[in-house]
Amino acid sequence: MRSAARLKKAVAAEAVTVVEAKRVELSRARVMARAWSETIAESRRKAQAALFTRAAMEAFAASVAPGLSLSSPLAAVRGKLDATARELASSIGREAAALPVLEGCHFLTSLYTTLLPGKDRSALGAFYTPPALTQRLLDLAEDGGVEWSSARVLDPASGGGAFLLEAAARMRQALEGSEPAFILAQLGTRLAGFELDPHAAGLSQAALEILLSDLSAASGRAAPVFVKVCDTLEETPAAQFDLVIGNPPYGRVALTAAQRSRYARGLYGHANLYGVFTDIALRWTRPGGLIAYLTPTSVLGGQYYTALRQLLAAEAPPVAIDFVHARRGVFEDVLQETLLALYRKGGKRARFQVHYLDVDNEREARLTKNGKVGLPDDAGAPWLAPREPAHVGLIKAAEAMTARLPDWGYGVSTGPLVWNRFKPRMRNRAARGLHPLIWAEAVTADGRFVFRAEKKNHAPYFKTEAGDGWLVVDQSCVLVQRTTAKEQLRRLIAAELPQAFIDEHEGVVVENHLNMVRATGKMKVTPAAVAAVLNSDVVDQIFRCISGSVAVSAFELESIPLPPVSAMAPIERLVAKGATRAAIEKALRGLYGLKA
Repeated sequence: MRSAARLKKAVAAEAVTVVEAKRVELSRARVMARAWSETIAESRRKAQAALFTRAAMEAFAASVAPGLSLSSPLAAVRGKLDATARELASSIGREAAALPVLEGCHFLTSLYTTLLPGKDRSALGAFYTPPALTQRLLDLAEDGGVEWSSARVLDPASGGGAFLLEAAARMRQALEGSEPAFILAQLGTRLAGFELDPHAAGLSQAALEILLSDLSAASGRAAPVFVKVCDTLEETPAAQFDLVIGNPPYGRVALTAAQRSRYARGLYGHANLYGVFTDIALRWTRPGGLIAYLTPTSVLGGQYYTALRQLLAAEAPPVAIDFVHARRGVFEDVLQETLLALYRKGGKRARFQVHYLDVDNEREARLTKNGKVGLPDDAGAPWLAPREPAHVGLIKAAEAMTARLPDWGYGVSTGPLVWNRFKPRMRNRAARGLHPLIWAEAVTADGRFVFRAEKKNHAPYFKTEAGDGWLVVDQSCVLVQRTTAKEQLRRLIAAELPQAFIDEHEGVVVENHLNMVRATGKMKVTPAAVAAVLNSDVVDQIFRCISGSVAVSAFELESIPLPPVSAMAPIERLVAKGATRAAIEKALRGLYGLKA
């Protein structure tokens, strides 16, 4: 018995080793396939990508489901593969057969996305969703109460079918023991995808047919058609799905007048595809149903998502959020600044659960449960959410702070000079009629103002002309760098622009890569104290709980929870006497009710 158990364990270990070896080989093959695609003219690359992936899919099907006849592609493709490309595609399909069937299907449908030109991926919003994220998002939905044995599920931007494949696998597992024909009929009734790109739709349909091929063989029935080729924005919604799930496209979109009117309730300024698809999800989800979306983190705080946050808070408040932390290079073509969000249509606004998902590779992730946070009274304001465990207490403290920069007597605007529009008027030496040109480099990492223009294309002076009064800054303000990354030691890098320097030069010109925190009337807090607060660690960490992109926007700066003016006297005294940053930090933490 012991020897049999050891043998069984050894065989299992060997099988795992074989699969891991195949994953490495397939990763290399994907690189080769992409290199091949880049030799093809862009005008032909999309068609060639579809042909290549279809050939790989057919070879995969021949290996894992020999009796299966795949349905025809959903769109005719002009041209054909040359012999070398066809052999590479077929070999990839045969190699993928060594993987678990679901993983093999994921790999092959993602291959199409990999081979597309960058502009096509952006235009279609076609970005690969790794299995680790797909599985976790379905787990979130399951935690929210989805019953796979009965749930109706829609992916309104199904792409290569990553979510449809995973949902189909869970549905059939929930119906295990039922007749194969019944399972196929159930899936055909309850699982659906919409997709604009007919090639992606056809490939995902083929993958679903392969995944369900054993049921088709046992029942003698073909798999249902799961994917509809259509423009989701033009589909007439019916609120009938228990779960709307997916990785919707994102980025600006030009809507028709009719579309803009239809989706106006979730738009603020420029239309973003993510916002439109979230509105669409609300229209297709039944009351009490769930929406589970892969989401750009900028949705939580960006100004363009103001109306969308208000809409979600009113119609489908969040139930849970996972912040995704992935090692650089783990994912191909995946936005690193992302989260997984679960909303319930018709749910009550309440404090919601936050998790951290640390992704080790495309298939595996570790989940850490954190505390709960709530929505602000003004749901259009940024939603503070902890990016790391230490932020939970900080957010609780920040929620008690009702003041904002406008309450201190300040507004935020960007530096008015877009330098490359005024190149001929930039000067390298001071002269009569010139003003200092203030670049982002003038604000040092440690929060000092140093007049300098040492970087390429930077000039230290600017020649104004008649009518240029709007360019000249003549009052002290606080300068804040407009672009910083989460990997930097600080997201907020600020410095006071001294009045003495302005007066010495009869005004300055501030370049567009700086924000200006300027008095809008009577200043209730001095610029020096404003700069000290923005440069503090506590406010920097609060800002990280607001911002979801590299931009440090005026909207987000004006949304930072701050102490009331009446509490700022101790900070003013410390700043006035030149106290250390540590002393100011200790006092400021006290105002937030935090331990020093």
